[in-house]
Amino acid sequence: MRIIIAGAGDVGFHLAKLLSFDSQDIYLIDNNRERLNYVNNHIDVITSKGDATSTKLLKQLDVDQADLLLAVTESQNTNFTIAAIGKKLGAKKTIARITNPEFLHNVDIDFSTLGIDFMISPEALAAEEIKSLLHQSVFNDSVEFENGSLLILGGTLSNHSPLINLSVQEAKEKFSNTKFITIALRREAGDETIIPRGNTKFQADDQVYFSVPKEHTEGLYKLLGKEKFGVKDVMILGGSTIGQKAADKLCKENFNIKIIEIDKKRAFEISENIPDALVINGDGRDVELLEEENISEMDAFVAVTGNSETNIMSCLVARSKGVKKTIALVENMDYINISQTIGIDTLINKKFLAASSIFKHVRKGDIVAIANVHNVDAEVLEFEVKPNSAVTKKPIKDLRITRNAVFSGVIRDGEVMMTFGNFQILTGDKVIVFSLQDAIHEVEEMFN
Repeated sequence: MRIIIAGAGDVGFHLAKLLSFDSQDIYLIDNNRERLNYVNNHIDVITSKGDATSTKLLKQLDVDQADLLLAVTESQNTNFTIAAIGKKLGAKKTIARITNPEFLHNVDIDFSTLGIDFMISPEALAAEEIKSLLHQSVFNDSVEFENGSLLILGGTLSNHSPLINLSVQEAKEKFSNTKFITIALRREAGDETIIPRGNTKFQADDQVYFSVPKEHTEGLYKLLGKEKFGVKDVMILGGSTIGQKAADKLCKENFNIKIIEIDKKRAFEISENIPDALVINGDGRDVELLEEENISEMDAFVAVTGNSETNIMSCLVARSKGVKKTIALVENMDYINISQTIGIDTLINKKFLAASSIFKHVRKGDIVAIANVHNVDAEVLEFEVKPNSAVTKKPIKDLRITRNAVFSGVIRDGEVMMTFGNFQILTGDKVIVFSLQDAIHEVEEMFN
């Protein structure tokens, strides 16, 4: 597959990194020599310095043979231009990164006629991610499949968790009344994602990811050693596009939203656009202001200003004031894996979300859905099983799946089934697989 990526920023770099595991023909264009040097030192792709809107450069890279052209520079207008030119020159499929989410739902313009097959808005994805996280109180990560009938949930084991010092197999046998599969864990002491085996033992403060049918999620609260709580009152720091979209979505679902915005003009605009939210004009870094606005009475605190450090520090302040759930937006992708170690429930990065969303367009046709989880370099994949697929030939225990992936459940005729040893996958099943990024290609081959 020939893929041309325009823009070597965080989104472009992360996409190139994901795709490099598959030995795809990846071409990365950027005007910035330092960015390209960084790429060349970290991943195996072909880089080209220049303007991606140049027809001459695109022709030199054989854009007419490109299966996919990804325009993910920082400029929305540049991305539109690159996609339109690339399509005209023969690229099979084009994707443009945008900053104005209203284009996603614009019914007056058929963007495909302009040469843009698909658009991605990091801001819209981040707002949706915030809403999803607030619906799961104790868990700091949540991915839904089949309209929520199967969930991938992540949470940190407290010192009161009954799982501590049990092996994965012992936990499965002891808590058999709750159907779940332990699909991954991450140790506070290291930055390695562990795909657990039967003899892997749980430790306090492990970040653990479970696959569970919706009706069994209640049992997981006990396993984490935590009590379920409702999220109703939410304080949002920062009236950015993400903050406004998140607030609007949450107000429509009857959350009580309080927004703190430092810019007076923007604060008035937000209050007019989102009348159901209470908007406060003030500096969210001011602890006295937060206390005056009753931060200790909030169920959740979401920091989405344009400054990562402000977001992190304000979440730590919120946690110190008794707020049970905290979410911080960070620009630096290197921060993503440290949320548990510093005491914040979830760190989100809009560029990472965008890259993961675009990534699904590169996968083979058997994958019907793909999602990322926080704090781990992994993806959750949903396959629809074709006739005579290799995974239908033997029970799961005999399939010899790579140690860097695990079957996480099957949806058959709308029913969720747990994929333990003797389970037999059938044609037409929807199979959920949790896979580290470097094993995705190997997992795909099992479904051929």
